[in-house]
Order: sequence, then structure tokens, then C-alpha cells
Amino acid sequence: MKGKFIPLSVPNLKGNELQYVTEAIQTEWVSTGGKFISDFENQLSEYVRAKGAVACQSGTAGIHLALKVCGVNRGDEIIVPTLTFIATVNPVKYIHANPVFMDCDDTLNIDCEKLEDFLSTQCRYDDGKVINKRTNAQIKAIIVVHIFGNMADMERIMHIARKYNLKVIEDAAEALGSYYTRGVYKGCHAGVIGDIGIYSFNGNKIITTGGGGMIVTENKYYLRKAKYLSTQAKDDELYYLHDEIGYNYRMTNLQAALGLAQLEQLEGFIKTKADNYTFYKQKIEKISGMELLIFNQAARSNYWFYPVILDIEYFDRDVFIQKLSESGIQTRPIWGLINKQKPYTQYETYKLEKAPYYQKRIINIPCSSNLTKEDMERVVQAIEITAGGSVRGC
Repeated sequence: MKGKFIPLSVPNLKGNELQYVTEAIQTEWVSTGGKFISDFENQLSEYVRAKGAVACQSGTAGIHLALKVCGVNRGDEIIVPTLTFIATVNPVKYIHANPVFMDCDDTLNIDCEKLEDFLSTQCRYDDGKVINKRTNAQIKAIIVVHIFGNMADMERIMHIARKYNLKVIEDAAEALGSYYTRGVYKGCHAGVIGDIGIYSFNGNKIITTGGGGMIVTENKYYLRKAKYLSTQAKDDELYYLHDEIGYNYRMTNLQAALGLAQLEQLEGFIKTKADNYTFYKQKIEKISGMELLIFNQAARSNYWFYPVILDIEYFDRDVFIQKLSESGIQTRPIWGLINKQKPYTQYETYKLEKAPYYQKRIINIPCSSNLTKEDMERVVQAIEITAGGSVRGC
């Protein structure tokens, strides 16, 4: 029987959101100027311990700007994961560069073994530049995605990047609040370890501005350049002089007001998400044929999403999703591999093995920070019932 609808991931707006947004409206600062933008930038950069931050229109816009300030040019190549949301990769094509698709490991993050193997065997290193032997193009950067808030192996990635003189762009869209608790980068947040990092505040993220993003970096030049490009590259604001092509990528004051109120609650959201993950894990590990993804034990994760890995010898993933939907439980599969998407089928891939494996097996279950215990119990009950009815050969 279909009960109360439980969505996959929705905002939790129970703090000062209405107060701050109302203030922005009453003062009539509703566009790309206003105190909430700078306050949000300052408080977020302080939270993640970055030198500074630039608020922008979306995480996608942030990646686009990051590629620009890192000096990526037409014809350059960028190493990207194939198991990610397409917004990670599309900005590579905005600047007429080309992706090289890398496999994931069992954390769902970029496979460091294959990354180094590709650079050492498929590329040559000439005069400080990495050249792809097959295409003769220069590889400029690696885009690292911390999938579902689960931190990638940044110690290994940064070692590889420095060895081959590559820029590291961290797509931390899903990982605000995740940081290392041990190792070389102990205390370092996702997004501030590489050369430049990006967060997203889409409606389903751990905090939201409705739509928006943020760039963080330790590099003051990158900060200045990103802000300059995001505000139409104005060289003289009075006389409207522009020396470069700019973009209308600045966050609005209304969005920033919402984001500031959300940021005040972030640690509470993470605590709730961690507790809920533990609840789900204890329940789901008792069900044959499925397990919950293990998060990086060297980090404090924000536990943004809860990926369940299905044994497809027993379960049909798509049937599983449909039956849960019929019970009022919204779930979704992981993204389709980017190298299989029509705009990207012609680009190079390297030893893709685990990405196709996990792409066929993962579903994400409700993970909102405002879930009640009763909600989660009903999710688990629906999974148990669906699992019982989906076992093959019984």
C-alpha cells in the first residue's frame, strides 16, 4: 500500500532563511550587489579555512571559471571521472577543451592507480608539459569529484598532480563539510586541497541557495580573476570598458541571504545525516544482496547521499526503483556514465571497469536532513518488502 511520499532529497529551511531574505527584499538589494553576498563568501571561506571565496550562479559556472583561471585553452585535455554528474564535464567543452575519462575505485571516486598508470604509460613528459601520445594534446588538469560527499584520495592525487605538473580542480559540489581527520591533509576540507575548488547550492545539496555555487582557493590571483570574469570582466565600471570576455555568473543577494542562513545550520545537518546513515547501515546490512557504500574512514564525511549497492544476481535495479516508487519512496539510480552520453562518445576512455559495474548496481535512497525516524523506518520496511519480492529463483 502506498503511504506518505518520502522524497529523495529536499531542503531543510528551518533557520533564519525567511528573516534574511526578507531583509534583502526590504532593503531592495535583491540582485548581484548587497551585503549578504560578501557575508556568505566570508563565512563560508572561514568555515572551510580557505583564503577566500567567490559566490557564483551555480557549481557548473564555478567549474567553468576554475578552468578559465587555471589557464585551460582550446584543444587542451582534462582528465575527468566518467562516474559523475554531467555538469562536471560540460564546462570542459564550454572552453573547447576535451575530456579524458577515468575509471572509479570502490569509493566511487577517481581511481588513482589507473590515473598514474595512464599518465606514465599513455603520455610523455616534455619540458614541464604532459602530452597525450595518442592525440598529441597537452593535458592541463584533473577534475576530482568527491562523490556523494565521500572524499577522494587527495594525498595520492596531489602527489600525482605535482609529479606531472597538472592543476587540480576539486568538484566538491556534494562535499561541503567533509574534511580529513588524519593524514597529510588532516583538518583540510574538500575543495581547498587542490588548486581551486567548487561547491554547489542546488536545491538538493546539503545547504541550498535555490541555485548557486562558490569557488574557493588559496590563490589570491585566482580569486580576483574568478570574480572579475563572473561580473562581465569590467575593467572600468563607470565607462563600461572590458578587456576580456566575461560572464553573468555572480550570485544574487537573495540567494546569498538564503545561503547564509543555511550555513549557520550546516554542522547540525551533517550530524543528522551521519546519524541517519548509521541507522540505515545497521538495517540494510541485514538484508541479503545489498550493502550501503562505505565512506572514507580517514575523513569526517557530510554523508550527503546514501548509495545502496545491489547484487544484480538477485535484484533488477530498475524494477527495485519502480516498486519503491509505488510504495511512495523516491529513489534514483546513479548517473549514466558520461562517456556513454551522446556528446561524449568520441572521447578517450581509460580502462573503465568499476564505473560500469557500479553504474548498474547503485540506487540512492531518501537522505534529507529533515527525515524523521518514522520516515526512515518506512523506507527500510519498503526496501525489505521489495527485496523479498524481487529475489530471483525463489
